[in-house]
Amino acid sequence: MEMAFFLYVRDYHTTNQCLIALVVETISIEKLSQITSHSLTNMFFFFLFLLLFSFPNLTLSSHCTTQTPTKTFQKCMTLPTQQASIAWTFHSHNSTLDLTFFGSFISPSGWVGWGINPISAEMTGTRALIAFPDPNSSQIVLLPYILDPTVKLQKTPLLSRPLDLRLVSSAVALYSGKLATVHDGAAVQIHATLKLPTNTTTKIYIVWNRGLYVQGYSPTIHSTAATDLSSFTTVDLLSGSSSAAAHQNNLAFLRTLHGAINAVSWGILLPGGAITARYLRHIQSLGPTWFYVHMGIQLSGFVLGTIGFSIGVRLGKLSPGVVYGLHRKLGFAVFCLAALQTLALLFRPKTTNKFRRYWKSYHHFVGYSCVVLGVVNVFQGFEVMGEGRSYAKLVYCMCLASLVGGCVSLEVNSWIVFCRKAKEDKLRREGLIVGSDKGSSGIHNSGIIHN
Repeated sequence: MEMAFFLYVRDYHTTNQCLIALVVETISIEKLSQITSHSLTNMFFFFLFLLLFSFPNLTLSSHCTTQTPTKTFQKCMTLPTQQASIAWTFHSHNSTLDLTFFGSFISPSGWVGWGINPISAEMTGTRALIAFPDPNSSQIVLLPYILDPTVKLQKTPLLSRPLDLRLVSSAVALYSGKLATVHDGAAVQIHATLKLPTNTTTKIYIVWNRGLYVQGYSPTIHSTAATDLSSFTTVDLLSGSSSAAAHQNNLAFLRTLHGAINAVSWGILLPGGAITARYLRHIQSLGPTWFYVHMGIQLSGFVLGTIGFSIGVRLGKLSPGVVYGLHRKLGFAVFCLAALQTLALLFRPKTTNKFRRYWKSYHHFVGYSCVVLGVVNVFQGFEVMGEGRSYAKLVYCMCLASLVGGCVSLEVNSWIVFCRKAKEDKLRREGLIVGSDKGSSGIHNSGIIHN
């Protein structure tokens, strides 16, 4: 993963150089006095706008169909993940359900399956039909499985066994070109005719998924990405409504909003605030303005970050079973450090207080730790969302590269000014300079002492 990211960054390295050059030219020492909190905040909200519209459209892209080569169904539905769909006909007079699942393989040796959970919308307890290539003949086969808790915990392999549902018939077929070969992206139809219990609700729990490998006749665990862990829905057979579509669209919007807000707050505003404190405070003409600019940017970042953090907590509650341990721990760490930094303003000693230097050391350590962890967690968030090679990440990298480029330029300039001042002070102490003009080197011929 690290090597892939390096190659991806290298592809647009030239663009970053151009952007860095622009920032270095714009934010120079001579123009730093013109920077205001209002203009910086507008710039960072512009970055937020770019990030929001750089995320891909997360709406459903596939469409269901009621037509198959052998049957025509009454209703169909696009499922919220994996570009899957179902079509069905429910015969209410005898409680018979004809249903076809449309899915696709992600590996030549993978599997695709769907099933009905008679109790709830979750994997455990699902009665499933899983299709995969026969390891002996390479022809596609369809076998029944019951997903019990031991399978979910990977304590035992998933073995085929008869279902306790009244399965009248089942069949599987490949289509879209390679009719007899399973390949990456191969589309598959899994059909089943079920006899449902009479005098029961017409709502059923549908579960589906796909995996990379099959060991013998035992499908291995599927991916644990957010879309794979949320591949379930409740379907009303009569009305055709689903409980998952609106839920998934809501989650997609919250994930996009959470990522964009946190990228701007923790990943751009906090580093920008640290940069203003480091380089603006030494400009005497600004006076205390640098402090208000720094405080305004940091408070804006903290407020936005708190909103993004709250959305993340809400996403965790809306996605049971979906856990991103590292991203979550880093998020809590960054939020706590940022809260400590904000509270530190209330206990800031005066410049004459003897504890002032200890407070400054604490403030610098916590602040830089918060900035570093925030940037790291932003990149971790892109990986969690599956946006590791997206335009959203490209936009963020360009914004971050702009800050880094400006920081490097100002750091070099600061060292040049520092070295020049140190040299002039040394010459002044040695008596080689009697005066200096503002903005000049301070060396005058009239001030040189001849032996």
